[in-house]
Parts: sequence; C-alpha cells; structure tokens
Amino acid sequence: MSSVLLAAEDVNVAQNVGFGIIAAIMIFAALCVVSTKNVVHAALWLIVVLGGVAAQYVLAAAEFVAVSQVLVYIGAVMVLFLFGIMLTRAQIGRETNLNNPGWALGIPVAALLLGVLAWVIVDDYEDTVVADRPPTSTESLSDGFLGPYLVPFLALSFVLLAAAIGAIVLARKD
Repeated sequence: MSSVLLAAEDVNVAQNVGFGIIAAIMIFAALCVVSTKNVVHAALWLIVVLGGVAAQYVLAAAEFVAVSQVLVYIGAVMVLFLFGIMLTRAQIGRETNLNNPGWALGIPVAALLLGVLAWVIVDDYEDTVVADRPPTSTESLSDGFLGPYLVPFLALSFVLLAAAIGAIVLARKD
C-alpha cells in the first residue's frame, strides 16, 4: 500500500492535465484531418496535430526535440505540402469524391487495432517504471543524431527539393 502512495506523490497533476488537454486537441484535429472535404483545411488541421506533438515534447522536457518538430515538420514539410496542393491545381473548396467507398470498414478495423495495441502495451508495460536519466545536452543529442544519419538527412532534403521542383513543373501552364 505504501508503494502506491509513494507513486501517487510523485505524479505531477498539472503535467497530466496538460497532457490530457493537448491529447484531446490532437485527437479532435486528427479527426478533422480525415473528415474534412477541403484538402487545404486538412493540411491546416495536420499542422495543429503536429503542433500538439511539439507541445507534448515540451511537457516531457524535451525542448530541443520540440523545436526540431516545429522547424522540420510544421515549418518545412507542411509548407511543402501546402505548396504541392496549391501548385498541382487542387480544387478550391469542398470536394465530393475524396472518400473511398469502403470507408465504413475502416472504423471497426481502427477500433479493433486500437484495442489490440492498448491491450498489448498495458499487458507488457503495466509494472514498468521509467528510470530517471541524467540531462542530455543539445550538443550531444545533435551529434548523436546527425553523426550517423547525416547522409540520409541530406538526401531527404534533396528529395523534398525534387518534389517541390516537380510540383512547379507539373503546375506550369504552357
């Protein structure tokens, strides 16, 4: 009984409430991404979801990762998505033929997948306690990430550049 009381004293209630609020906003925005009929609005709702991920990183005291999330995903990838949408002559406004005819089958499959994943995670990690780690400097984090993965990181930037150039070429009016 005393171990349960010790664990309850270590819980930061404000952090848990913040997590719940941000998670609820992210779930709502994710549902809006897949349910909206406007492609531009879907991309903007995706920005809200990715911003929520960055906020969750801030709650987890991973500020460097949160800033990287904002710069890379919101700042670069989503701008590229929006340019791609605008340059490929996507229909402005609501589109009626976005849904697959079998979309209703996806709801029970997603619910079943959520249940199975939740059961596996709870069953495997219910008694696991995360150990405290010493704080990591931004320099060691960036060296550890960019050291072995520098070439794939640079290759990804060329792929994104090629996609942007391809969208411009396809969108040109001859």
